[in-house]
Amino acid sequence: MSENQRSCVIVGAGISGLLAANTLKQEGWTVTVLDKGLVGGRMATRRVREGTFDHGAQFFTVRGERFAGLVEGWLTAGVATEWTRGFADAEGQPNEDGHPRYRGSEGMASIPKHIAQGLDVCTGERVVGVDEGDDCWEVVCESGLRVAGDALVLGAPVPQALKLTSSGGYTLPDGAKRQLEAVSYDPCLALMVLLEGPTGVPEPGGMQIKGEPLDWIGDNKRKGISGAPGITVHAGPKWSRSHFEDGESEVIDSMISFAGDRLGDDLAPAAVVETSLARWRYSWVTNPHPEPCLVASDNPPLLFCGDAFGQPKVEGAALSGLAAADHLLGRNA
Repeated sequence: MSENQRSCVIVGAGISGLLAANTLKQEGWTVTVLDKGLVGGRMATRRVREGTFDHGAQFFTVRGERFAGLVEGWLTAGVATEWTRGFADAEGQPNEDGHPRYRGSEGMASIPKHIAQGLDVCTGERVVGVDEGDDCWEVVCESGLRVAGDALVLGAPVPQALKLTSSGGYTLPDGAKRQLEAVSYDPCLALMVLLEGPTGVPEPGGMQIKGEPLDWIGDNKRKGISGAPGITVHAGPKWSRSHFEDGESEVIDSMISFAGDRLGDDLAPAAVVETSLARWRYSWVTNPHPEPCLVASDNPPLLFCGDAFGQPKVEGAALSGLAAADHLLGRNA
């Protein structure tokens, strides 16, 4: 089969999987992306009534030349913008360092939605089985959808991806399995709170607490993505792990109380209009794989990618997806 007839199935429509898909499509591959949720993964933006909330990744930075080129394209396309060059600290004091932080123009999801344009992305499709076929990979979704491809890229969080590889008759090589089992994450409980009035979060709309029980408080209106006042509150990793399975009302009440300790009277219960809780089971990568992607098999190709490979966070996830595509295309990254 000629190169421009190759096909690939990608599980995970986060920025890693989308960039891999986009790169392969540009080289003539047929690519199908499957995701149980929406496009973007943790670059997630949600509406709560008239409020708009980034509830996963809050911003991203640029360190390397390759990612800088991508971001320049997003800025030109109007789907990303510079937010700030520093946030308030845990005491609400300005802490500028001159290093740009970027956001999606209408929320973090603006960027993955832009990348996904023109791609064959099937959202709301939970993959329940993958197996090796005759020189290809066969993927089955809960809905009954079946997709086959010459190559398979798993961009879901590593524990989920590992579970998929054992869902059929395929046996993952021991070396790859050991490396993947060494990857670990911390969870994050993320609370969106729509308010009646100002939030008390100082300019530029973010407080980097980096502690326990809270890690972050962001003001989505001051950030520039919401017409209504509302905050995103991220619990710290230890508190999130301890309370991840707690009841929703218990978690919400506790997190509002913690945020109130930081913001004062602006977060009085009477000011809260509505809340929404997100539970990110695989949020912070605590033990990454050192390489930007992991090649488990070359015949047929099976690769793992995402923010747990190579560098952390949004830039790392983006570079990981590009590295997976580079390998399939025979490029030296």
